[in-house]
Amino acid sequence: MRLCLIYVTTKDKEEARAIGRDVVASRLAACVNIFDHMNSMYYWEGAFQDDHEAVLIAKTTETLLPDLIAAIKQRHSYDCPCIVALPITDGNPDFLQWVADQVMPTRGPEGPV
Repeated sequence: MRLCLIYVTTKDKEEARAIGRDVVASRLAACVNIFDHMNSMYYWEGAFQDDHEAVLIAKTTETLLPDLIAAIKQRHSYDCPCIVALPITDGNPDFLQWVADQVMPTRGPEGPV
């Protein structure tokens, strides 16, 4: 099973928390981390922006990625939210198994039911 980290910027901590709650409760992500008060600089619609945002990092499986992206976009306030997936190539096997188990909570002896 392939796992990935999803990096998402949001307008503020409250939006990140709302999105995070939704994706974890729906089992699209095993867990999320939120970093508040990130400084972001970019051009948007031809104007330079220097803003504060919050970052949401979610852990999920590659197979759930399309559904997770759709859920984030539905809840997100931005017209074009930053949502990028980074593959997890290695890590603590116990933690990686926990991530897989959390997004697929109903498992039989042969795997997901």
